[in-house]
Amino acid sequence: MTEIYDRIGDTYDTTRAPDPKVVESLGNQIDLRPSGQYLDIGCGTGNYTTELNKVGGTWTGLEPSAQMLDLANEKDGSINWIKGSAEDLPFENDIFDGVMCTLAVHHFTDLGTAFREVDRVLRPGGKFVIFTVTPEQESSFWLNNYFPEMMARDAKQLPSIGQTEAHVQTTQLRLAEIEPFFITNETVDFFFYSGKHRPAMYLSEKIRNGMSPFRLLISDEELTKGLAMLENDIANGTINRLIDESHNDLGDHCFVVFEKAHTADV
Repeated sequence: MTEIYDRIGDTYDTTRAPDPKVVESLGNQIDLRPSGQYLDIGCGTGNYTTELNKVGGTWTGLEPSAQMLDLANEKDGSINWIKGSAEDLPFENDIFDGVMCTLAVHHFTDLGTAFREVDRVLRPGGKFVIFTVTPEQESSFWLNNYFPEMMARDAKQLPSIGQTEAHVQTTQLRLAEIEPFFITNETVDFFFYSGKHRPAMYLSEKIRNGMSPFRLLISDEELTKGLAMLENDIANGTINRLIDESHNDLGDHCFVVFEKAHTADV
């Protein structure tokens, strides 16, 4: 994961920004309190960490990419920014009231180890909130029509809900809620499928450069061919039908919330 975001960190913050609806949901799901201690795993350049820090609590951001952490520190020096990985959290047991991971769980090298580490550092009754996209959700993305090989590679690295549940079976974490998230024209964080209703976004190299699949999982040949098809379908209106057909009740992304059992419940 370090290498990945050292490679795309050069342009990441030019198109990525904290989305207010994502911030609100993260704060609600993690039960954000002014006196709480919170951890953001895979915090990147700290967009969501810094916004939630403004709302309340004492925050720590963990990120394997030194380049990303440098950018994060420039935004808010009051946050404890630490270089590290989800599989080896450099913290004491039962220290955080809440832990979150935003659009990064698919980069974990070992889900089971990472979840056991979250369980270890999370206090009883604390929440672990993951903002992610599942393979089932991604299968309905209209991007599959234009970049099938890239999408297949991306879907392969996304953990399903079933996989995440299986990996927490040896922990005190239990699935508490799944909240769907639907992308709109007002979504301001230009993550991978943020152009769902604004397909022309994908014609911009600047915007694509902030999306890891377009930087890391696609060949030049597929990119050139797919962009030409997309541009043509935007011009003739075909894309509108594909957007309509891509709707699903699962949401475009989701918040997966785990809660650590209270000691008395174990």
